Amino acid sequence: MSPIYLDNAATTPVRAEVANKMAEILKTTYGNPSSTHSVGRTSKSILEHCRKRIAAHFNAKPSEIVFTSGGTEADNLVLRSAVCDLKVTHIISSKIEHHAVGHTIDALALDRGIRVSYVRIFDDGSVDFDHLEELLANSKEKTLVSLMHVNNEIGTILDLKHTADLCKQYNSLFHSDAVQSVGHFPIDLSEISVDFLAASAHKFHGPKGIGFTFVRSGLGLQPIITGGSQERGCRAGTESLHDIVGLDEALALAYNNLDEEQQYIANLKSFFVEHLKDIPGLKFNGCCDNPTKSTYTLVNVCLPVSQDKAPLFLFQLDLKGIACSKGSACQSGSDLGSHVLNEILSDEDLKKPSIRFSLSKFNTKAEIEHVVSTLKELVLESA
Repeated sequence: MSPIYLDNAATTPVRAEVANKMAEILKTTYGNPSSTHSVGRTSKSILEHCRKRIAAHFNAKPSEIVFTSGGTEADNLVLRSAVCDLKVTHIISSKIEHHAVGHTIDALALDRGIRVSYVRIFDDGSVDFDHLEELLANSKEKTLVSLMHVNNEIGTILDLKHTADLCKQYNSLFHSDAVQSVGHFPIDLSEISVDFLAASAHKFHGPKGIGFTFVRSGLGLQPIITGGSQERGCRAGTESLHDIVGLDEALALAYNNLDEEQQYIANLKSFFVEHLKDIPGLKFNGCCDNPTKSTYTLVNVCLPVSQDKAPLFLFQLDLKGIACSKGSACQSGSDLGSHVLNEILSDEDLKKPSIRFSLSKFNTKAEIEHVVSTLKELVLESA
């Protein structure tokens, strides 16, 4: 069997339609969008058309979309500007955020002296909303809440609207890393009062190196990359038009086909979960086996393999042509493991290998059957 790619939470293959659209732009539309001559104006027109189409998917204003190099820059733009320019002195977050958020908050605490509070997380990876409300109610400073929409390791879904409503009730700003959900779930920003949202094209079959930040009108976000006045002064640097066109096309295809592809992938995951239950001693991390609480694109499992056999497990899967991600803690002396699993698993389960499998429209039931069969074989050999 050909190599089986089940690491779509890390990055997705680019759709053929997207690659073709990008190639066309690279060949024909080379003007700098900031140039005032006709060649530049053509590029500018395409750029703003893309911005308008992207905004429409979220019921946002085109002026609220700021193009970035991806989710990491988008998160940094929001968090750093919120502290430096919007005078936020207190950030409420969780210990299972993506490192783009977690490490940036750590740096801001060290460099800027901001206060950081961490909301309690249940064993399934969900937020303790009672504790979040308590933190908000007791905060007397200018506060920003930063919580991701869909966790990239265990797939737990945050109730975005409830979180946004709580933040609004207590006059706090709300930022969400939505890198794992944009293109996979509908998000109506006219109904959900998120202030900032981060997205990245390569998570929904677009190109790497391009993403965007949603910045709600009137918040006065300032750039962290200075230079020219591109992106309405929020992000300096000549825009990468072919990447933006790729982002636009990938997002349009994702949302135009959302119902059909969501159902297909959800059925594939359900099939996967049911067959994984045949492996004695296997556990699902977080609530990834619960279709109402976890994304339909991801399964994270803790395997019944001894600590001494755990370090080689992912390597063995790779040798058998299965591409997936490690999600276990302390598998080698230099590996600190998953900060997410460290928060939710027992010490005993942290010694076992945990593997993240993430699905896309390009996966098949035959591939899933082969993966389950291989896992059963490897677990039996490791017993």
